[in-house]
Amino acid sequence: MDLKGRTALVTGGARRVGRAIVLAMARAGANVVVNYNTSEDDARRTAADAEALGVQALPVAADVTDYEQVTAMVEAAADRFGSIDVLVNNASTFLADPLPTDDLTVWRRSIDTLVHGPFYCANRVAPVMRAGGGGAIIGIADLSALEPWPGFAGHAVGKGAVISLTRQLALELAPDIRASAVIPGPALRPDDYDDDTYQRVAAETLVGRWGTPEEMGRAVQFLAEADYITGEILTVDGGQRYGHRQGAHG
Repeated sequence: MDLKGRTALVTGGARRVGRAIVLAMARAGANVVVNYNTSEDDARRTAADAEALGVQALPVAADVTDYEQVTAMVEAAADRFGSIDVLVNNASTFLADPLPTDDLTVWRRSIDTLVHGPFYCANRVAPVMRAGGGGAIIGIADLSALEPWPGFAGHAVGKGAVISLTRQLALELAPDIRASAVIPGPALRPDDYDDDTYQRVAAETLVGRWGTPEEMGRAVQFLAEADYITGEILTVDGGQRYGHRQGAHG
């Protein structure tokens, strides 16, 4: 798919990796819909930066866990641009919820955002894509989809569901709509990471460094443009998944 003149909707597109994905789409020539929930100022800045690259941008508020809000967002995007050619399900949570627990609040929020949100968005966007001749849906998972993370049950299960949904969408929506996913590795330093933790994570990758949001954005762009790839998962982690094997076996 040539992204020039197309339209990409990026959920959670106001900040962090979502912002980098928006700008990657814009650099490739796509008009962008910048979804946000509470980060209105960030969304407007990201939209302005995208427009500075020569495309049109529309910031739209919607909680992806609310089906009616998702419906309104998709309608607003289609009304503005006429079609939606790329959907990037990036909106996420990262909340600790060790097991067992007596409080299901975090579990429910994680599942609502990471399972229901991508499904709601894909379900509403797919008819619009088909009416426009097809498109691509790209999920954003992380390494917790491949291995459990202690203390983050809802997040890990939700990201695993992103992978399962990606494969289901690829099967159900073929041949005119493709679906794939990116598994990013460490790309942005969390606020609570001290220097020792930051360096430890870098050392755990095979390339010895953190990635960048821009590298994640380019991976998403690649999958959007790759017409013969669907149902696939692209891991962009600098080899972090295998870093623990450096110098060890068994």
